[in-house]
Amino acid sequence: MAHPESPLPVKYLVAVLFRTAEQLDTARKELVAHWGNIDFEGRDHLFDVTDYYAAELGAPLYRRLLAFERLYPPTLIVDMKLECNTIEDALASDGKRTVNLDAGYLDHNKYLLASAKEAGQKVYLDKGIYADLSGRYKAGKYQPFEWSFPDFRDGRYDEELLSIRRLYLQQVKEWRAGRFPLPLTPLP
Repeated sequence: MAHPESPLPVKYLVAVLFRTAEQLDTARKELVAHWGNIDFEGRDHLFDVTDYYAAELGAPLYRRLLAFERLYPPTLIVDMKLECNTIEDALASDGKRTVNLDAGYLDHNKYLLASAKEAGQKVYLDKGIYADLSGRYKAGKYQPFEWSFPDFRDGRYDEELLSIRRLYLQQVKEWRAGRFPLPLTPLP
């Protein structure tokens, strides 16, 4: 009979939706204060797949991927999403968010984003947070699903996700060799 095993640690990331460099910098500082140093930062991608956020955040909008240096257990995704919501609220101006922070994680064969909204493909975790499986590693890249966000489906982040994956695989190798310890507490 098979017995449960502890999962490998994962590489946490945040997809930041923002309008100005100042908003991104402020959000980045808050994220680092809570989750530690960033070891991968993608480029700014024009967020042109929907105008859903324009009334609240303004336009034009950009999205940038940030990945954190430390590996964490996958179970911390709920805490990360809730903390991202708290940061969004703290940075709001006149009752409107200035950034949207999509928390997620990546491992060798998938990436997922956390959500506070229920949908058919999402799995409930805890405290009102769902896991939204957004891509599966196959044939040399993370393949999106029909429900994945449109900007993740169109390939604009493919190379960045692969770069994060390479960092992650090296870190797991070091972790297995005892050179990359997991933090003793969830938050730095």
